[in-house]
Amino acid sequence: MAVENCTVFTDFILIGLSDRWDVQQGLFVLFLLVYGITVIANLGMILLISKDCRLHTPMYYFLSNLSFCDVCYSSTISPKMLADFLSQQKKIAYNLCAVQIFFFGAFGDVDCVMLSVMAYDRYVAICNPLLYTVTMSKRVCIQLVATAYTTGLMDMTIFTYYSTQLSFCNSNIINHYFCDIPPLLAIATSDTTTTEIVLAVSCSCVLGASVITILLSYSYIITTILRMKSAAGRRKAFSTCASHLTAVAIFYGTLFFMYFQPSSSYSTDTDKVVSIFYTVVIPMLNPLIYSLRNKDVKDALKKAVGTKLCTG
Repeated sequence: MAVENCTVFTDFILIGLSDRWDVQQGLFVLFLLVYGITVIANLGMILLISKDCRLHTPMYYFLSNLSFCDVCYSSTISPKMLADFLSQQKKIAYNLCAVQIFFFGAFGDVDCVMLSVMAYDRYVAICNPLLYTVTMSKRVCIQLVATAYTTGLMDMTIFTYYSTQLSFCNSNIINHYFCDIPPLLAIATSDTTTTEIVLAVSCSCVLGASVITILLSYSYIITTILRMKSAAGRRKAFSTCASHLTAVAIFYGTLFFMYFQPSSSYSTDTDKVVSIFYTVVIPMLNPLIYSLRNKDVKDALKKAVGTKLCTG
């Protein structure tokens, strides 16, 4: 990431969340627990969906892919962060910083698209139930998931290329706990206009398309639910959307706060706290939200635990 006539740094130095050793030890224990729950809960969700035939439906197929993305998304950040809590020198090589940016952004994009795909799935299930099996066929589901991954990989390939063209002549110190884009741009000495434009366009396209899909889907869903004459039918329809809406609100709320605020109001200390939610907390919450608020998942979990106890 260095250019000619510029001091050549071989690493970035991460400030981290705290410079106090006792605080870092406490944070290590806390985030190790959170990361452990994230991995176990998401892999458990994937295993549960694959083993229970009642969950072999499009909605849970998308949910299993969302869980996979959450594991990868969190694993891009958490292991390095945990290692830094126990290290005096919080360094990351330039090429590894680019790799972290790429995979963090790619899986973030996949999460965005996957949430919009799940909203579309709920729209078809509630608004066009008679056509659900045909519309959300196995082939269509695979194509939608493939589109999500392709979007993330292509988007971050372009952006990572432009981010590697930046030069850092005066400082290699990133006031963050991972290679996030805003603090990286803050210390760049070369012109960041092109990179910022590419970031704005990619965010607008991916987030914009996802948000529009979600809003349109739920506008039709709400209209359809309100027209239902049966109170029980309305409650059942709302319950199938509650988990997804909760996940959407948390995920997009933090992303919009981070990446759509004016640069003049950017505060690294504030954003470090906010970024904890979308890098560490949200990947842990998603499987918990779907397992605690979803009757089918709870029934499948009870069956799996009951079978295990009987065979054990």
